[in-house]
Amino acid sequence: MDYDSLLDKAYEALPDKSKGGERFEIPSLDAFVEGNKTIIKNFSSVLQKIRREPAHIIKFFTKEFAVPATEEGDRLVLHRKLRIELINKKFDEYVKSYVICEQCGKPDTHIEDSGHRSKMLVCEACGARTAVK
Repeated sequence: MDYDSLLDKAYEALPDKSKGGERFEIPSLDAFVEGNKTIIKNFSSVLQKIRREPAHIIKFFTKEFAVPATEEGDRLVLHRKLRIELINKKFDEYVKSYVICEQCGKPDTHIEDSGHRSKMLVCEACGARTAVK
C-alpha cells in the first residue's frame, strides 16, 4: 500500500465530528411527584454543574412557585404538586439569568454581593459584570 491509500484508510477510521461543540449544556432536573410533594432527585449534582449555592436556587424556586421548599440530603422537596416540565422551564430561566454571561455566553460566572442589597454576576472568562436580582 502506498502512503495516500494508508492516509485515506486512516481518515475513514476516524469518528465523525460531534455536532454542537458546546462544553456546557443546561442540565435537566430529575423530578417526581410523591403525594402532595415534588421531589428533585439530582439537586446536588445539578448544583455542582452550575456552581451555585443551594440557598440561592431554593429562594428562586420558592418565589417562582410560591411554595415552601426544603433540602433533604441530595434532594430538594417542593411542598406542592408541580409539573416536571414547568420545573425544568423555570430552571432554564434561572440558568440563563444567574449562570450564563450575557456578554460572552459562557457559564464561567459567580455571584458577588456588591452591597446595598444588590448582586453582580461576574464572568470569569470575559470579566463582564451584570446586575442581577
